[in-house]
Amino acid sequence: MKFTVGDKIILKRTGEEGSVKAIIDKQMLEVEVNGISFPTYADEVDHPYLEWFTKKKVIKKTTAEQLPVEKVKTRKARLPKGVYLSFLPVFKMDEFEDVVDYVKVHLLNELPVSIQFIYDVRLQHESEFKHEGTLHAFGDLYLHNIPFTDMSAQPRFHWMLRDAVNEEMEIKEDILRIRPQKLFEHITELLQKNEPTFSYLLIDDFEIKKKEEKKETYKAPTPKPRTLNLQNFAQHMEAPKYELDLHIEKLVKNKRGLSNSDIIKIQLDELQKYLTLAIVHRQERMIVVHGHGAGVLRDAVHKMLRETREVTRYENMYHGGATEVFFKR
Repeated sequence: MKFTVGDKIILKRTGEEGSVKAIIDKQMLEVEVNGISFPTYADEVDHPYLEWFTKKKVIKKTTAEQLPVEKVKTRKARLPKGVYLSFLPVFKMDEFEDVVDYVKVHLLNELPVSIQFIYDVRLQHESEFKHEGTLHAFGDLYLHNIPFTDMSAQPRFHWMLRDAVNEEMEIKEDILRIRPQKLFEHITELLQKNEPTFSYLLIDDFEIKKKEEKKETYKAPTPKPRTLNLQNFAQHMEAPKYELDLHIEKLVKNKRGLSNSDIIKIQLDELQKYLTLAIVHRQERMIVVHGHGAGVLRDAVHKMLRETREVTRYENMYHGGATEVFFKR
């Protein structure tokens, strides 16, 4: 049976009515029932129109004292107790097979308390999507879509959670990173089990803040300031460089197995080392070769130069492929 977005539906098992929010693929739909969105198979739902016209309406005469009391409906937890990030791959037809087009990200709260959250997805040290707010108990919040090419580039999912009511509970925060091999395993397992989503547990519950014990501290006497003879000190250090090439091929013999963040760290450590040597040796200027590229390394270099007080100024030269640094005298 075919459905389109916005169609009214009825769940065959429970008889609850809702509507179609999205078409995931030929077999899966995303539906909304009683304000809750979730994926389901197309053969698990039906159009409600036939039941509307065939169902006989029985009108009972009741007095005010006989009015029935509405039963409180509670949603059964789909996952064990905790807070989760849930990922729903959406497929598209590519020539002769279905391939993943993008991934829908949901925040699931399977705790009996409301939570406050901060969510930030960063790709190559740049924030791609950030959102913060409150999610009620046993709530499901759609956050955003991520193109599958970005998912394969190992984005960092930064998150922070806290109990929205009880301030005595600890704040929880961490970073989730899904490696490409693990992402492929998740999608393969979904196809084998014919399931729509895979999820990562962020926390299983909040914990009470630990009370800090007051300890008597010993205050040491303030030492007398010492002076350091930089000229004598510099004689025993490595020689500085007037031109520093930060291309990774110049710094390591083999970059196989290094991630982008690993490479950036090696390059910035090398820059910090030779900035220190230049300052100790009272060097007037230095040229830092960082290349063109996407500008990630250049921006990181300029940030470090701005934070080094011994640097008076710097100029981006050679059509942006290098920066000349000038030091205080």
